[in-house]
Amino acid sequence: MPRYFIQLAYNGTHYHGWQVQDNTPLTVQHILQEKMTMIIGHSIEIVGCGRTDAGVHAKDYYAHFDSSKTDLHTDVNYIYKLNKVLPFEIAISKIISVKEEANARFDAKARTYEYLIHRFKSPFLFNNSLYVFGDINFDAMNEAASYLLSVEDFTSFSKLNTQAFTNNCTVTFAQWIKLNNSEYVFKITANRFLRNMVRALVGTLLEVGKGKISLQEFKTIVNNKNRSDAGMSAAGYALYLTDIQYPKEIFNG
Repeated sequence: MPRYFIQLAYNGTHYHGWQVQDNTPLTVQHILQEKMTMIIGHSIEIVGCGRTDAGVHAKDYYAHFDSSKTDLHTDVNYIYKLNKVLPFEIAISKIISVKEEANARFDAKARTYEYLIHRFKSPFLFNNSLYVFGDINFDAMNEAASYLLSVEDFTSFSKLNTQAFTNNCTVTFAQWIKLNNSEYVFKITANRFLRNMVRALVGTLLEVGKGKISLQEFKTIVNNKNRSDAGMSAAGYALYLTDIQYPKEIFNG
C-alpha cells in the first residue's frame, strides 16, 4: 500500500498536544485522522514525527500514513478539501509520496525548535511569546547554551518516568538570537529531543540570564542528571517546532 508524508503546521493554543489521548478529542492527531478519513474515504491512521506538549505550536511538522489511493500527492484537490474541513489552527501544505518503509518519526535526522520571548508588555504577543521582565544577560545565556553542544545526557531536562529508551541527545546548535529591540528567540537543533526538554532548558537558561545561577552551576545541573536541580519549565505557548530534516532517499521521485 502506498505510503505518504503529510506536511502541516498548527497553532497548539487550544489543543492538548499532538498525541491522541483517551480523555480528550482536542489533539492535533485525533482531529487530523478524523478529517483525513472523511476526505480520503477510508480509515486513516497517522504517525507523527514526534510529540508536542499542550499549547505548543508547529510551523513545520510531518506525519506518515498509508492509503490505497495512488494520487494523493498529485491531486491538489485533496489538500484544498482537507484544509476546508480542518479547523483554522491546522493547515496542510503538502502530501508527499515516500518509500513504503519511510517513518516520519524514526527517519528524522534533525529537529529544530524555537522559543520566543519579548521584553516589553505587548497586547499582540501575550499568547505566542513569553513576556520576561527585568535585566537579562544574553551573553551569559549564550555561554551556557554553547555548553549544550558538548553534552550527551539530558536527563536534567527530561520529564520524569517517560518511555524514552535513552536520554542521550546530540545538540548541534543552541543560541539566543535578537530579533529586534524587544524580541528574542532561543533556537536549538538536535537529532532528537526528550519530553519537556526545550522548555526546561529555556527555564534554566533564563535563571542564568537573570543571575540566579552561574555558568558553573548550570554545568553542575547538567552533569548531575537530576531534573529537580534544573529550573522551572517555561510556558508551552511560546515554543515552536520549526524544522525537520530527512534523508533524501526516503522520498519517491
